[in-house]
Amino acid sequence: MSLNRRDLIGASLALGLGAASAQSPNWPAKPIRIVVPYPPGGSSDIIARSIAQPLSEALKQSVIVENKAGANGNLGADYVAKSAPDGYTLLLCDTGALAISPSVYTKLPFDPAKDLRGVTMLAYSPHLLVVHPSVPASNLKELVALSKKTELNFAVTAMGSAPHLAGVAVERASGAKWQYIPYKGGSQAITDTIAGQTQVLMNGMLATLPFVQSGKLKILGVSKSSRMPLIGNVPTLAEQGLTNFESGTWQGILVANGTPPAILNRLNAELIKIIRHPDIRAKLAGQGAEVVTMTPVQQDEFFNREKARWAKVVEQASIKLD
Repeated sequence: MSLNRRDLIGASLALGLGAASAQSPNWPAKPIRIVVPYPPGGSSDIIARSIAQPLSEALKQSVIVENKAGANGNLGADYVAKSAPDGYTLLLCDTGALAISPSVYTKLPFDPAKDLRGVTMLAYSPHLLVVHPSVPASNLKELVALSKKTELNFAVTAMGSAPHLAGVAVERASGAKWQYIPYKGGSQAITDTIAGQTQVLMNGMLATLPFVQSGKLKILGVSKSSRMPLIGNVPTLAEQGLTNFESGTWQGILVANGTPPAILNRLNAELIKIIRHPDIRAKLAGQGAEVVTMTPVQQDEFFNREKARWAKVVEQASIKLD
């Protein structure tokens, strides 16, 4: 009996799926770790702890969140990039910030585009431009004017991070002047701004909004193309003169390149189901984060676009770190 072309294609697909499944028939057979490459309390950490228990229930295995902070997230990312590609070690980080690293660091010990593979995006949170309540400015124009008369310290979650480059972009576009003070994560940058040791901060809405709502920080603008319903009275930076300006944190899951397709697809399906659950979606929305999901291919394409976009900002600002 002969097979026509359609039969041959179907048989090939079936064999391919069978081979992928055969690579990991008992996965997961042991606990899974979600590595967050930043200190506790930041946007990535908040999301990791929101999905850990539901993922554990879906996969019927323990899921442990492990913070491996350092080097603007590159320490933890390098750890996952060099881990076994078996689906037991996941990286949950700001994918946009990860795309910046190759342009900023001259000695990056791994290549994110080659050593890591996207699983899915999870959420987007725009940056908020906030100041200590004592700062006598209620909008971007007043802050720019103040920065030319008074020394202002701008807290950055880490040199070369997405909030840092967003601050650089705002400074260059608006004519503001401030001194950048580096930290090892968003939570520490927030703490010092609340204490008044630094006066200005740009950081993800998810981690920053609670301190705005409690009055510990004063918000001047949101870095999104349109206003956020949760803070609809707050103008965007684009409305305040920075045409088309948009930045933010993009939390996503990645694994070591070479992870079997069957595992990649299973993780993608389970994570999308979890992050889209009404309870988790509502919780994130209440903190200013939008659920955003992608296929592995779409996330890889997003990474490449962000890499090209921020490389221009890095070059213009002459930012290079060892």
